[in-house]
Amino acid sequence: MITLKKAQTILKAALARAREMELKPLTVVVLDAGGHVIAAAREDGASPGRFELARGKAYGSVMLGIAGTAQRDRAEAQAYFVQAMNGLYGGRFVPVPGGVLVRDRKGEVVGAVGVTGDTSENDAAAAVAGIEAAGFAGEA
Repeated sequence: MITLKKAQTILKAALARAREMELKPLTVVVLDAGGHVIAAAREDGASPGRFELARGKAYGSVMLGIAGTAQRDRAEAQAYFVQAMNGLYGGRFVPVPGGVLVRDRKGEVVGAVGVTGDTSENDAAAAVAGIEAAGFAGEA
């Protein structure tokens, strides 16, 4: 399970990695396995709409059980599937990299992290750094 303390570690480490990489200002959202927000942070200079985008990246990942990269690939191959799932879940999916599954030591999905603000690939790299700093495995 992702505790508040672990979620805060994810936020801190993801943002630290972003500063090391000299990324644009990021927003990071950590969800539990049920898709509920545990913690979030929006860096100074990140646009206000980034929270919903980060949450959408994480939400699609946790609800489908597949990371943002796989969602993007699925959307390209089967757009109707992602459209149907987005309709089912009220349009809350953002099927692009930057939505990263969080797995525990047993390989079980315990939540997801969504990061937005830079390129999708850089967003995912920051998310994975945060997830690993908290002792979990990230699946981008």
